[in-house]
Amino acid sequence: MLRTRLANQISWLAAIASLFVFGLAVSPVSSAQTPSADQIEMFQNMNPEQQQAIMEAMGSSGSSTSPRTGVRSDRKLDFPSTVRPRNQNKNDENDEDAFASGANGVRKSRLKAGDTVLLTLEIRQLKRRAPEIEEKERRGQAASSRQPGIPGSTVQVPQPTGTSGPGGNEQRQEVLDRSSDDRLRLEQFRERVLRRNPYKLDKWGILNIAELGPIPLAGLTDEEATQRLTAELRLDDFIVSLTRLPLKPLGAEGLKPFGYDLFAGTPSTFAPATDVPVPAEYVVGPGDRLQIQLMGNTKGRYELVVGRDGRLNFPELGPIAVSGQRFDDVRNTIETRVSEQLSNTQVAVSMGELRSIRVFVLGDAEMPGSYTVSGLSTITNALFVSGGVKLIGSLRTIQLKRAGRTVSTLDLYDLLLKGDTSADVRLLPGDVIFIPPVGATASIAGEVRRPAIYELKQETTTADLLRLAGGLLPDADPTLVTLERVNEQRQRIIVDVNLAVAAGRNRALESGDILRVPTIRPVLNDAVVVSGHVHRPGAYQFTPGMRLAGLLPSMDDLEPSADQRYVLVRREVPPDRRIQVFSANLEEALARPESAANFELAPRDRIFVFDRESGRDRIIEPLMRELQLQSRIDEPTPEVSVAGKIKVPGKYPLEPGMRVSDLLRAGGSLDEAAYGGQAELTRYQIASDGTRQAELIEIDLRRVLDGDPSSNLALRPFDYLMIKEVPLWAVQEEVEIRGEVRFPGRYPIHRGETLRSVMARAGGLTELAFAEGAVFTRDELKERERKKQFGDSRNPYGIRSRQASLMSAQETGKDAGQALAVGQSLLASLRDAKPVGRLVIDLDRSISARAGSENDIVLKGGDRLLVPRVVQEVTVIGEVQSATSHLYRNNLSRDDYIGMSGGLTPRADEKHIYVVRADGSVVARSSNAWFSGRGSEIKSGDTIVAPLDTERMRPLPFWIAVTTIIYNLSIAAAAVNSF
Repeated sequence: MLRTRLANQISWLAAIASLFVFGLAVSPVSSAQTPSADQIEMFQNMNPEQQQAIMEAMGSSGSSTSPRTGVRSDRKLDFPSTVRPRNQNKNDENDEDAFASGANGVRKSRLKAGDTVLLTLEIRQLKRRAPEIEEKERRGQAASSRQPGIPGSTVQVPQPTGTSGPGGNEQRQEVLDRSSDDRLRLEQFRERVLRRNPYKLDKWGILNIAELGPIPLAGLTDEEATQRLTAELRLDDFIVSLTRLPLKPLGAEGLKPFGYDLFAGTPSTFAPATDVPVPAEYVVGPGDRLQIQLMGNTKGRYELVVGRDGRLNFPELGPIAVSGQRFDDVRNTIETRVSEQLSNTQVAVSMGELRSIRVFVLGDAEMPGSYTVSGLSTITNALFVSGGVKLIGSLRTIQLKRAGRTVSTLDLYDLLLKGDTSADVRLLPGDVIFIPPVGATASIAGEVRRPAIYELKQETTTADLLRLAGGLLPDADPTLVTLERVNEQRQRIIVDVNLAVAAGRNRALESGDILRVPTIRPVLNDAVVVSGHVHRPGAYQFTPGMRLAGLLPSMDDLEPSADQRYVLVRREVPPDRRIQVFSANLEEALARPESAANFELAPRDRIFVFDRESGRDRIIEPLMRELQLQSRIDEPTPEVSVAGKIKVPGKYPLEPGMRVSDLLRAGGSLDEAAYGGQAELTRYQIASDGTRQAELIEIDLRRVLDGDPSSNLALRPFDYLMIKEVPLWAVQEEVEIRGEVRFPGRYPIHRGETLRSVMARAGGLTELAFAEGAVFTRDELKERERKKQFGDSRNPYGIRSRQASLMSAQETGKDAGQALAVGQSLLASLRDAKPVGRLVIDLDRSISARAGSENDIVLKGGDRLLVPRVVQEVTVIGEVQSATSHLYRNNLSRDDYIGMSGGLTPRADEKHIYVVRADGSVVARSSNAWFSGRGSEIKSGDTIVAPLDTERMRPLPFWIAVTTIIYNLSIAAAAVNSF
């Protein structure tokens, strides 16, 4: 029965496939059959394997392919043909082994020999699952039930998933700290491996790492190579990543053989052969068509074909032998016969469709074989048809053989370098184009117009090779050319060649030579460079006697924000080119050109003009590094520093004869908050015992600014000048008064001003002000609340929630999952709440307080006082049936208001109900006044809070604290938002 069913299914599938193949893959010229709706429905109901089988059958029936061979035979190409350039990455795109198909059809390149790769290693963190999660999963697996009706089947309890929040994946694992010895060992291993980055695959595609051994990676993508490194070497302690760098070889290694890119294209025919003029020397043969028109007494138009016997059968004149004759001779022959045999008749002869001829392309061609080409084809046409010349083939001695004899030799260099096509002769039937192996070659790299590997024919000297390369570039140095070659002892040697003299240009070449032409030094000798905040930065010609004012003759050459008083100059001092850095006062140099400020420039000087609005580290730090590198034990780094209340503090070069006033000028002058009376200069020096000691020197800035030489001390290396701030100088502070005051707004305050003083400036309270409900907030309190109550997972509340669930499980013997879930929910609400920073105050007492008393509140910048209008409601929130507000009545108690809100819910904690006053203070149930609940005094603006009963989730004080924080924050936030 099984065999019968299988046979029926196979026959049914074959029938459906035949219907689809016949209906969808029929030839377009025949009567196409569209598949019916039943056929489409049957196809859609098949499984994917059956559908794939039918689609493969459809694809194979409509096309026929032949295996690709290395020899193309009898390929037809009409003349004329042009070459369409291919992609630059032709070799890689045609090489299917160089790519792998990735996701969404994206082709990913594979590694190959010689590729450069970059390795990254990251120490993997050790993680383990949290104990409570493991316990919960264990209980979930134990509680899995069997599905009724199916023996042996079970229903797995789903585990919580997620990416963030409580219970997410990041909380399902705990990070374990490695030991110091283990981490040190891994860091040392990682440093040894990464120290030799990037790596290069050898000629077999193997990655050799001393610490890991040889690893074959050729043929793999970056992802596959990363997986192999991780799997085979078992680097469980690291996260390994491998990236191939798109590095191109430079210099002689990046040279390519010249001329072979000519064939990096595909033949494409754009015009029919009849549109091409036929030259007079074209040799007519069998298959050619001649168009003949008779005019005069005898009229007619004929298109005659040269037969296999080489004759042209002319209707009026008979057969005429034309095969093997030039087209010009054939035309003269026909004209002579017409004039002799037909009186008063003229004839016009032209070529029609040309015949096709068979030629052979052999030797080192890309696709050698026989080809059928147009009768007007030349040697280059046949080369394009065959795919061009291989890299091992010669471009300079391509031979055209006819009947066993070489009738012509084509040098493609003449075509590429001179445009000479005289040797590109036309082909005849049976011709053989033979490409011999490449001959002697020489390479030229560097500053030439066409660096490449050239094949030598008649070129024997370096001058000949230079002509092939197009000559030298303008920045080439012909006096320092080097020639690399292999001598008779098979040793690689270097020979210096001076192409500026005849002996160097006439040096003989050998096969395999590499000629390297260097560039001149990238140094401006007779020039000075201006950079920074000038309108025309750049290099300028240096002339002897040139001065600063001659280079920058006007303030108009500077940008508006340029610092005119501090211009830095970098100078190279011959003969050892030591660096000197000094400054100039451009303002003084322009005002008094005869002064020393207008100093004389030197060649290679670099002038930097700074901006007064930004820092100067970008320019000064590289100069300081140069000065530090040339320092010695007896010549320390010329460096001084200025800090404090100065516009541009930082490190500056110590100039010869530099004084305190010069350092102030370098720092952009004193800031407006600087204390002009006194400054401190810290000086470091080496004592007689070899230790470094600091000396503190008091500087009178007023006398320095007045030009007193005795106070304007000369500076030494590493001097540190500190500019003090004016006492009690600070950024202006202000507070905000809003609500029911006579003049609300922002008020600037002085140091130590109190709330009583600011309220007097604001005109006091209005008649509608509700002083008991005033909200006073402070920024530093808000930040303190955020740090103490709203931290991350290291918050003590997060730890205590787990302790509470474990203690509850130990005391009650019940599952702690419910307690943990409630606790996580409360902590999430705590994290979502925004801190208010409220300070509970008695506004009436603060306004009427005596100066200096405890109720006289000292204000700080950013304080806000919000005075609400008189309120007449009492709010009930928490675990009540309907959390709402009620109109205040003095004869109602706390329980009355709770009853008006529907009473408490079953989850409410009746023993811990409390009241939050309008000023933010809290009245707890524990006081004697709250014992009965009837004698409680409720005031207008109060908020009654019925907390959640947390008795089931021990310890009780912890959950009470969490819920109290949440309620109090919400009440304070509501008070602030009401404004």
